[in-house]
This record gives sequence, structure tokens and C-alpha cells, in this order.
Amino acid sequence: MSRHKKYLTVDEPDPTLDISSLIDVCFLLLIYFIVATTIQKSEVDIVHNLPTKSSIDSAMPLIEPLFLKVDAQGAIYAGSSNRQQLLDTDPELRSLPLLQDVLKLYASGAIMADKIPLVQLWVDDEANQQRVIDVLNALVGEKIHSVAIIDVAS
Repeated sequence: MSRHKKYLTVDEPDPTLDISSLIDVCFLLLIYFIVATTIQKSEVDIVHNLPTKSSIDSAMPLIEPLFLKVDAQGAIYAGSSNRQQLLDTDPELRSLPLLQDVLKLYASGAIMADKIPLVQLWVDDEANQQRVIDVLNALVGEKIHSVAIIDVAS
């Protein structure tokens, strides 16, 4: 049995590819991944009171704010510029144990003095966003909700 070769003639149109079913499959996969994706619970529950002009109330007890700084390499410092204490330096470590100890001492001291704990967070422009989220998670873990975030370059 011989094979017959079919040659395209001038009259036959070029073969086409119908991709409408491919688009349907892509949308179904997109919907599946959107529905199946979960958001990390620790990042959903971040509730912070950002300062505004009307948030300064004369009845609110004031306390010296705790200064925190996140630099470009991911190192976290506590204290003001002349008394900075280096805390956590490993950007891969997400738990931040030294920062949590400092926050626990600060929050308990503020609560004992019947004052609201305030934190001023200075963030470098080149800092890793996940590192800043880890610091915010540590603040939420110690129930510190009054946070001012400042850009170091400004």
C-alpha cells in the first residue's frame, strides 16, 4: 500500500487554530488558583492606628516612643540615634526574638505606667518589605497598635 501525499493547492485556505477552548481553560485555572490560595493569618490581622492630626488627644497619656529602625540589609535597631542597640541582623529569620524581648519590656512598662505604648518605625528605602511586615507582626504580637512609620530618606 502506497502512501498518498497531499499537496496544498492554491485554492485551499491556510490551516487555522481555534484557541477559544484554550482561553476557557486558562480562566478556569486562574479562578481555581485564586480560590485555592490562602492568605497568611498573621498578615491579615495587622491592625495599627496610624497617627493623624486629630488623633492627638489631651486626655491620652503620653509616653516616650520606642524608636525602631530597619536598615537596607535587614538589621533592626532599637533606640534613638546616639543610643541605638542592634537587635536582629539575620534577614532570613522571621521570628525576631530579640525585638520581641525589647517590645515585651517596653509594652509592659507602658501598661504598668497606665500609658499607651508608642512606636516610631524608621524604614530604609532599600529595606526588604517582608522584613518590615515581620516587625509589624512582632508589634501586633505584643499588642502595640500605635505606630508611626517614617521613611529614613525623608
